[in-house]
Amino acid sequence: MRFIRKGLLCLLLSGGALANNAETEFVSQWQAEGLDRAYLEQALELAQKDQAVIDAITRPWEAKPWYQYYPLFLTEKRLAAGLAFWQEHEALLEQAYQRFGVEPEIVVSIIGIETFYGGYLGNYSVLDALYTLGFHYPPRQTFFRKELGHFLQLAQQQGWSLTEPKGSYAGAMGLGQFIPSSYQAYAVDFDGDGQRDLFTNPADAIGSVANYFARHRWQAGESVASPLTLADGALDDALLWDGKPLRHSTEILQQQGARLPANTSGPVGVVRLEVDEAQFQYQLVHPNFYAITRYNRSPLYAMAVWQFSQQLKQGMHEAGDESQ
Repeated sequence: MRFIRKGLLCLLLSGGALANNAETEFVSQWQAEGLDRAYLEQALELAQKDQAVIDAITRPWEAKPWYQYYPLFLTEKRLAAGLAFWQEHEALLEQAYQRFGVEPEIVVSIIGIETFYGGYLGNYSVLDALYTLGFHYPPRQTFFRKELGHFLQLAQQQGWSLTEPKGSYAGAMGLGQFIPSSYQAYAVDFDGDGQRDLFTNPADAIGSVANYFARHRWQAGESVASPLTLADGALDDALLWDGKPLRHSTEILQQQGARLPANTSGPVGVVRLEVDEAQFQYQLVHPNFYAITRYNRSPLYAMAVWQFSQQLKQGMHEAGDESQ
């Protein structure tokens, strides 16, 4: 039905032209990138605006304060599922660690927070989500229009039906929720079966998440974040992390009355978390924290990934002790 409706719109336009100038420009741009014009036009005819996508992107979980955000992810149910996933795929996680230098708890944390180990891959049509945000959501239309183009390239490379892949409202796919450009750039065939399958193959998902972090300069064994104590309980807002690469020296923080752990070196940053409606907690963050924010730019997300990873690591340690 949606194909007929969109197709009729195109037929009403002179010469079978596309619905608007933006779509025409999109086709020309991605035709220059090697995609066939008929394939591009077919994709735009199949795609449909989904208001639920716009509704979802305007109320992201990351807009919540920390004390409301972290309970969504740091749960006993997710921890139990994460430990089971780690135990089932321990050999693969160790192989990924040896190849990419990314600790198993980080990989397991990411997959757990993103999709509950494949339990919630997303119910949005990836084609519709990216089309909606690329052509009907001006605040980020440039980014999502590019992602739509990458998705069409990827679908052609992988042999996917355009309407089959399902994912998040932002067009992220698979166990690790890669957006199309990340799927193209960082997905790996970790088990050597000739496919990069992030939807149903845990091996490829594990290897791809580890590869993503390695490519974003994850440093094995290095610090991520730790509570920061301040002499007067507050810090100049100008010193809070601004989303850019970390740049503060430890000396600057010490001049502000920060008490830093021994042997702390820069560059560092500071993140402020709301622990309840009236109180804040400061966290000292390091380049590995910044690496997590390359996956999702929210500092709340990065902190949840880090704290969940430590719960997983402790849980595996305790399970090992009990088995001895």
